[in-house]
Amino acid sequence: MIQSWRLDDGRQSLVLASHKDRLAEVVYWGPRLPDDEDLTTLYHAYAIDVTGGMLDANPELSLCPEATRTFPGQPGLILRANDGTPLLPKFCLSEAQTDTDSLILTYQDEANGLTYIASFSINGQTHMIEAQATLEASDPVHLHWLSAPVFPAPQMSDEMIDVAGRWCGEFQLNRTPWSAGIRYRENRTGRTGHEHFPGLIVPCRGATNGQGHAYAFHYGWSGGHRMVAEELPDGRRQIQFGHAARVEGAPQTRFQTAPLYALFSDDGINGCAVAFQRHLRDQIVQFPDPGRPRPVHFNCWEAVYFDHKLPQLKDIATRVAALGAERFVLDDGWFGGRDDDTRALSDWEVDPRKYPDGLKPLIDHVHDLGMTFGIWFEPEMINPDSDIYRAHPDWAFGGEDQILGRNQKALNMALPEVRAFLLDSMSKVLRDNPIDYIKWDHNRVLPMPDAAQTRGSYMLIDQLRQDFRHVEIESCASGGGRIDFGILKRTHRVWLSDSNDALERLRMQHNAAIFLPLAVTGSHVGPRKCHTSGRVLDISFRAWVAAQRHMGFEMDPRELTDEEAGVLTEVTTWWKANRDWMYRADILRLDSADPAVIAEQQLAEGGDRFVVFAGKADTSAQIAPRPLRLTRLTPDAKYRVELINRADAVGLSRGDPALKSGPLVLSGAYLMSHGLTLPWSFPETMWVIEGTLL
Repeated sequence: MIQSWRLDDGRQSLVLASHKDRLAEVVYWGPRLPDDEDLTTLYHAYAIDVTGGMLDANPELSLCPEATRTFPGQPGLILRANDGTPLLPKFCLSEAQTDTDSLILTYQDEANGLTYIASFSINGQTHMIEAQATLEASDPVHLHWLSAPVFPAPQMSDEMIDVAGRWCGEFQLNRTPWSAGIRYRENRTGRTGHEHFPGLIVPCRGATNGQGHAYAFHYGWSGGHRMVAEELPDGRRQIQFGHAARVEGAPQTRFQTAPLYALFSDDGINGCAVAFQRHLRDQIVQFPDPGRPRPVHFNCWEAVYFDHKLPQLKDIATRVAALGAERFVLDDGWFGGRDDDTRALSDWEVDPRKYPDGLKPLIDHVHDLGMTFGIWFEPEMINPDSDIYRAHPDWAFGGEDQILGRNQKALNMALPEVRAFLLDSMSKVLRDNPIDYIKWDHNRVLPMPDAAQTRGSYMLIDQLRQDFRHVEIESCASGGGRIDFGILKRTHRVWLSDSNDALERLRMQHNAAIFLPLAVTGSHVGPRKCHTSGRVLDISFRAWVAAQRHMGFEMDPRELTDEEAGVLTEVTTWWKANRDWMYRADILRLDSADPAVIAEQQLAEGGDRFVVFAGKADTSAQIAPRPLRLTRLTPDAKYRVELINRADAVGLSRGDPALKSGPLVLSGAYLMSHGLTLPWSFPETMWVIEGTLL
């Protein structure tokens, strides 16, 4: 007996089927099928042949591949009984719950007292599939590995693209050819990690940013993950995502994966990006005041570091307000006896040496300037040289002889008394002061992976948000070390990287846009000389790169010349005038003919306007710029396009290309087929082109 189920939206169909009540497998995932497709026939058509050297039938590549089915690849579940005996489940269907946009399949293994539940939902607006696996046991069991429901990977794919990185170099894309065996990535740092962002793109042959078929995945968990992309000996391919292996320290009767976000795109990598951007912005992030425009941000870290002096901070606040800032964030150094990063972390009381009258004088000044006030915390960490550590050394997570990170240890967030202390300490600061923003940092990896640590952090954030519903939270972890849909269910902004180097940011933002919209991606104008790279960059380039995302400043405004202040004010004013439509715009990566140009097109909801940011990251191999083709325009429509910063053209741009002289009216067909002819430019510069539908 064949049983089958399908989920559809306007773009894709997902079909699952099974035989003899065994675990279902995905037998079709791709462009939408006709409503009258015979799924039983489809199941039989999906089956592959058998030849010499094989079993007499092919084991299912099921939602949770089972070792008991002589499956030739990585199983979806590895566990053992409380006494250490390995368990080899054999699940049979007990219930199927179906709805228009959801499916829940429940399986039982009566012999071992186990229940496996695979749940799916599909969002017709964003085209996102959410899949999650749950394991329940009648007696406590030890879990080694549980995959979210397993998806097949396409046969017409030659490579996969996953995401690596480092501090000040997040969101680097790796391209790995498919071959027999496994592409195995595991992050065991205890947080999402700079090194292993939990995402995967599987483009089909010929796919680019703007065209072709592609599949994409993201695992929404902040505690470290494992990814398996495996090609079996028979050629079939599977994708598994789950928590990092062996992160559940104690036997339990219930385990659950995080949601696995999966989708099919019929218009290249941009189709994946738009789905992730929209789903995160519209379905996951919960802004305290959704109607409020994203405020221009100022963070004082790279202006003063730990050297907090009230007169200087007031002066800086006055200057950044004049530049257009709308939120002032007081970073590390306001509490305890915190003069450097060696002490006082977790002593969350205002430092009376620096703020004898508390934070009120600074906050009042910031409010008088028309800005709101935010503050920095690193709640999950502790310095050994702190009053709290001396009182509660047992609150630290990990061994006594562990290697410190930034002179600190992690607090054991699984302990209720630790969470209670942090909630009380942070709540007092928030109750005593009109604060509407927290920069929540996490500056070291954990001494060992532990899922309970992440769940404890989630519980603290959830409780704080419940008690202070007006407060917005930014997720920072030495920059981009904790960015995922799990943390963004609880926060509202991410600090993409500690690098304010605009050239590095240009590349990182371009790649991160596959998963992140403008609304949550913080990007700041850094100092003239970048503190992390030593590179000196022009203010125009720094400002326009920041204007690609949620714009802010993070430098000492006292270093600005009058000319630099004028440029920064002008770009900030432009961003404010455009932020409302850019908030809901799709960020589309452009396929640049010149590898030196990193370009994107932000297309408004409804398609009536766009802006193109074309950043020059290096010296071009050819003399003249190659045309830059746009995407997703209406071919027979006319667009007015204008290079809004043509005054930035330098003397070596000696010709008179039409775009440099004034606005042009061109068809969508021309802009997408031939493209824009840009003026010549130096490396480390940006052209900004506005487009309007006529």
